[in-house]
Amino acid sequence: MQWRSIVVGFVVLRLSLSCLLWLVFGLGPSWGFNFPINFNFNLHKLELFKVDNGAFPNKNSWSQQQHVSEDTRNTFHPKINEDSPKNRSYLSFFDGNKDEYARRYSSFPNTLKAKMKDMAKEMFYFGYENYMKYAFPEDELNPIDCEGRGPDVLNPSNININDVLGNYSLTLIDTLDTLLVLGNVSEFHRAVKLVIETVSFDKDSTVQVFEANIRILGSLISAHILLTDPKHPFGDVGLVDYDDELLHLAHDLAVRLLPAFENTGTGIPYPRVNLKNGVPADSINETCTAGAGSLLVEFGILSRLIGDSTFEWVARRAVRALWKLRSNETGLLGNVVNIQTGQWVGKQSGLGAGMDSFYEYLLKSYLLFGEKEDYTMFQASYESIQNHLRRGREYCNEGEGDPPLYVNVNMLNGQIMNTWIDSLQAFFPGLQVLSGDVENAICLHAFYYAIWKRFGALPERYNWQLQTPDVLFYPLRPELVESTYLLYQATKNPFYLHVGMDILQSLEKNAKVRCGYATLHHVVDKSKEDRMESFFLSETCKYLFLLFDEDNPLHKSENQYIFTTEGHVVPIDERFREKQWTDPAPCEEGVVGDREPKLPPSNTSNCERIPEERRYTLPLKSVYMRQIDHMVGLL
Repeated sequence: MQWRSIVVGFVVLRLSLSCLLWLVFGLGPSWGFNFPINFNFNLHKLELFKVDNGAFPNKNSWSQQQHVSEDTRNTFHPKINEDSPKNRSYLSFFDGNKDEYARRYSSFPNTLKAKMKDMAKEMFYFGYENYMKYAFPEDELNPIDCEGRGPDVLNPSNININDVLGNYSLTLIDTLDTLLVLGNVSEFHRAVKLVIETVSFDKDSTVQVFEANIRILGSLISAHILLTDPKHPFGDVGLVDYDDELLHLAHDLAVRLLPAFENTGTGIPYPRVNLKNGVPADSINETCTAGAGSLLVEFGILSRLIGDSTFEWVARRAVRALWKLRSNETGLLGNVVNIQTGQWVGKQSGLGAGMDSFYEYLLKSYLLFGEKEDYTMFQASYESIQNHLRRGREYCNEGEGDPPLYVNVNMLNGQIMNTWIDSLQAFFPGLQVLSGDVENAICLHAFYYAIWKRFGALPERYNWQLQTPDVLFYPLRPELVESTYLLYQATKNPFYLHVGMDILQSLEKNAKVRCGYATLHHVVDKSKEDRMESFFLSETCKYLFLLFDEDNPLHKSENQYIFTTEGHVVPIDERFREKQWTDPAPCEEGVVGDREPKLPPSNTSNCERIPEERRYTLPLKSVYMRQIDHMVGLL
């Protein structure tokens, strides 16, 4: 009888092990049960289920290796035949249609959407009204001390403050079109009148050309267009006795920025200018690619509104000059250049600080002006980015390897220079949506959202190899919100409403203080700095509100709009396709290459590219979401 007991024991043990495997990995037949069990494993270290050709080959793994050889960078692992049990990837054992990701993200009730819309509106007004009460006419609000902030006149070298603040009521100007987006016509009129009556640019202020352009010039132009455009979507917002004062202010500011383009050996502008006295005598000869190459949208619109080619010409000359300096080997640009010699001082090529809006404005300039060379440069840039910056598996939503990620590389050879990415790069999924590459946008956005979930904010720099922040502050930046909004417009997937809600709730919990919302000094311990930058109201709150406001006039308008890099609303209008001049410096031979691009229509949207059947499933499969959460330290 003893041997029978031993046999029965072995049978019971084998059945128990089989049942355990079925519970953990979903093996065996489905009997309709839904066990509320969550198993979390280290996807890199699990070796129970190896396939013959390897689960995570090095050529698709950026998390394991810092440097990838040129021969293997663009060679991707063959797609696994999922029907073959022999080749079944271990990732498949973590997949499932009814897991915690699908349960959390697959729906978003209209009542909750309305609640989040109201929450975003209240967030904006809490910051705006306290700025008007405690800070106006100064540039920014110190939300902890409830005081105004202007330029640091005692420390001119404090460029963190003085590059942005010019003693010209920055936050009020930057916020003008947000008031219209929120439907507050009366406050928009009051704000416009205050700007007309109180703002002057005849100031002894040295500001960064880029910041003055996107925050001040862009907002003045946007508000002027919305006041005077007969096809605008916001109803009758015309102001009695308005005589183009905002346009005149924009013109005055642009004239004061023009000295930055003079006396440079390349046509690339100086980074800073004094609004009263021109380029300072001690000005440096180095500037970043984004700062010099992201002026074309605002300068171009101004030129076409007033019939003066000067502004568009100098901005376009700077873009062409930068483009001619790209690497012959990789097609990439660096991040810092000497404006006199054209030599690259910084050879890092990435998608974040110093580079970001250069790519953005190549595409948006094409959408606005219809100039072929802008799209030719964008297309070539995007191809170089995909070839040399992109790491990870070939496809976002299938295959093996690490999730796609864009790293910082040497512009000359495409080799990785460091292992961090910065929060500004979170804009790139939005740009990918505009370009029609929604699938890649979905993957990159998911990576940044995972970082947000871990910290309740985006650290300024995040080390993807060490899974920890390198630079810890978060100044309420809008880039992740912007990409979330554009992805929702493209997919209508409720997942992105959940992302927006997470961001809203995090900001409310971690950044709200007595008189506004404060910069997070440290994303881990949530300590704060007494500063609320103007882009929080002009961009972050605007995109959050639009995300939940399905019936906003911008979404119902028959006309199409783009947002500038500072989030200002600009219509895609035929009058911006017409020039009242002949270009005095046509595109030089070889500047954009000999290849004729396939041009998309410059006035059409890419926001209907996702099939209807995918709008109510996860945009990224659960197994890949879980993989990303693991790789940023959430699991």
